[in-house]
Amino acid sequence: MAKRDYYEVLGVDRTASDAELKKAYRRLAMKYHPDRNSDDASAEKHFKEAKEAYEMLSDAQKRSAYDQFGHAGVDSSVGTGGAGAAGFGDVFGDIFGDIFGGGGGGGRRRGTGRGADMQYALELSLEDAVHGTESRIRVPSQVRCETCSGSGARPGTTPSPCSTCAGQGQVRMQQGFFSIQQTCPDCRGRGTVISSPCSDCQGNGTVQKTKTLQVKVPAGVDDGDQIRLAGEGQGSTTGNSGDLYVQIRIRQHPIFSRDGDNLYCEMPVSVAMSALGGEIEIPTLNGRAQLKIPPESQSERVFRLRSKGVRNVRSGEVGDLYCKIKLEIPVNLSRKQKDILREFDRALKEGGERHTPRESSWSDRLKSFFNDIVT
Repeated sequence: MAKRDYYEVLGVDRTASDAELKKAYRRLAMKYHPDRNSDDASAEKHFKEAKEAYEMLSDAQKRSAYDQFGHAGVDSSVGTGGAGAAGFGDVFGDIFGDIFGGGGGGGRRRGTGRGADMQYALELSLEDAVHGTESRIRVPSQVRCETCSGSGARPGTTPSPCSTCAGQGQVRMQQGFFSIQQTCPDCRGRGTVISSPCSDCQGNGTVQKTKTLQVKVPAGVDDGDQIRLAGEGQGSTTGNSGDLYVQIRIRQHPIFSRDGDNLYCEMPVSVAMSALGGEIEIPTLNGRAQLKIPPESQSERVFRLRSKGVRNVRSGEVGDLYCKIKLEIPVNLSRKQKDILREFDRALKEGGERHTPRESSWSDRLKSFFNDIVT
């Protein structure tokens, strides 16, 4: 049986923020938790389904892979498979710790985890996205305090074990029939308390700095693609940093639009060019190209120029350029030009429907329509 779409499971849009994902998951977790639905055999299935969807979509890298490739793009071993009841405590330690005033789950206990992942939106021109480029970005992030080596304590002193949580960083509290584990309010999950905080980081163990990074953008990236810079995210007291995900945003182009690896543009043509045919010069992202217009080409006709599109960043195959011609009606005509056009129109009508088959066909349909009304 095919898996349901993760966004559908959580009941959110594909553009949902992290906060919206968490809110939706909390609602479903409360609704379907097995302890609250002991008489409903399907509740555990719905709970696991919501848990898997949230785990995938709350991870920036997995979410990007899922958005691009669906379920095939993510590791199916992460999620409900084999989770069982043992997984419920971990989930509720994270989710309900936040609900009832805690700071987060076991991942932050005693400050031993890696730093958080970060996102940065990098705006590019279509040309840079197609050909590839290097861009320098400045990113503010937390890094481990060098003065105290991340301990948060003034040099020469050491933190003491927290008496509230016995150095575990977590406390357990009872909420009705739930036994909820949440971050210790006294040590904020560190497991230690600091009597003499470091003057540089004020006891946090990390300080904020702005770093400059060089991002190499491969040719062919599309809007919404992400580039992962390992270890360039938020730092932690241990020095283990998260990752930075650079999300590509492509500015609107004055000539081209893009759909996947194909490019699209529109070119105005004169009445004479449309009727008699000829060649016009059209732009491509690699320079100019000549497009041959056959005689009697109607407005809106689309021409395909093979391999004039975008090289796929993964397969290396090149898309096409589709050019639609748009008939331009002349304006600001002189009296002489108007007379010539009237004479031309009379000549066309004398030739009958062979010159204007669409107009003649339309006139015949109108006559038939009005005759049917009269009769």
